[in-house]
Parts: sequence; C-alpha cells; structure tokens
Amino acid sequence: MLKTILAPFRRFFDLHARTHYRTERHSLALTGAIIVVASIGGIFEIAPLFTIDDTVETASDMRVYTPLEQAGRDIYIREGCYACHSQMIRTLRDEVERYGPYSLAAESQYDHPMLWGSKRTGPDLARVGGKYSDDWQVRHLINPRDVVPASIMPQYAFLKDRTLETASLPARLAALRAVGVPYTDEMIASASKDAAAQARPDSDGAAGVAERYGEATTIRTFDGNTDVVTEMDALVAYLQILGRLTQLPYETQAVAQE
Repeated sequence: MLKTILAPFRRFFDLHARTHYRTERHSLALTGAIIVVASIGGIFEIAPLFTIDDTVETASDMRVYTPLEQAGRDIYIREGCYACHSQMIRTLRDEVERYGPYSLAAESQYDHPMLWGSKRTGPDLARVGGKYSDDWQVRHLINPRDVVPASIMPQYAFLKDRTLETASLPARLAALRAVGVPYTDEMIASASKDAAAQARPDSDGAAGVAERYGEATTIRTFDGNTDVVTEMDALVAYLQILGRLTQLPYETQAVAQE
C-alpha cells in the first residue's frame, strides 16, 4: 500500500535526477537554466520598483536633517546603535500602542542608509524624538543604568569629551545631495558653521540655521556644555529629531481613528 502511494513521487524524483544529471553534463544547458531561474527571481525583485512612486506617501512638510543632526546620525551608525535598536514601527496594534504611529516610507526618504529593521535588543527609536529631555538622553548615554537600572546598553560617556569634527560636513552633505537629498548650495556651504550654531542658541549663526532648515528646528545646547560642540551634542540632536521630520504619520493615524 505504501509503495503504491509513494510510486508517483519516486518516478518524479527519478525523472528530476536524470534531467539534472543530463543538464550538468552540458555546460550551456546548465548556464541557460541558471539564467532562467535567476531571471524569474529578478523579475519578482525588480518589477515592484516600477510602481514605487504610487506606493510612497508624499510628505509636504518633510525636511532634511540639519548638519548637526546628520553628524549625529553618522555617529549613531559608527557606534553600531542600529544593531540593537530598530527604527521601524510596524502596523501591529501592540507596536502602535507602545511606540506611536506606524512608520511610513516617506519618513526615510532622506536616510542613507535607512535604518529600518526588527532587531530590538533595545526599544524601537522611530518615535523617540521629544519623548525624553536632553538631560535624560545625556545621562542615559553616559551611563544607561542611572536612568534604566535593567539596561544592558554600553556606556557612551566618551562622546561628551570628543569635539565634533565639522570640517568634512560640507562634503558629506554634497555626497547626500548626489543620491537625492535636496540640500541647497547654501546649506552645503554653511554646513560646518550651522552644525556649531545649532548647539549654541546665543551664537550669531543660530538665526541662519532656523532660516535654512525651518523655524521648528531645535536650536539649543544639547549636552549642557556651552564651551565646545561635542559628539554628544550631535547624537542627542539626532535622537531628538527622530519621528519629527514630518507630521504625516500622526496625521495618518488621526484620520484612521476617525
């Protein structure tokens, strides 16, 4: 009885084995088969990209990262923070209730590289901007256990002692413009001084930052040290803008709840 049931499967696998063996003996046939299989997979990968303009939301109030925030993002990536923290809130109810409105593609249109994912050794940070004070963020980075006793996050106290390198910011913004981020010539030329001015609200350049990046731009001393702009300033500035580059996710959530 069992042999009768398995007979068709045996014939199929025998035929498959003979065909595979014959194909392996003829390099051109094997190459052709590989191309066909790879092409099928490629079509399924590439075809959706032709409709991407119809699937990505348009955020009219979306703004680019300031030079200080972009520098903070680079530090975030350099220190491997993305390995433990995702920046992607899925549409699942428990995630929305815990973190806030689910992530939209438009929010990451200026992120190179994007930092979506599902690795959550630590909580998702897509909506962390404004959730805690600057002082809390600085204390948390200096020693996470001071504010979250059960935290397993490493300490980043050294960031407060490192002066932020700003000379390369114009070139970094120019590189981002080359891949689609709409930085203007003025933004690129002023990148170094804007990074310093954003962390010094009383400086002469603070007004220029607001003029170039919008009146809602956060301009303040992020790490509490008024003597020098540090890497801590940059990282906290970046964390405080996460989820606040556009109001579209909150507007979308409000419409969905009506």
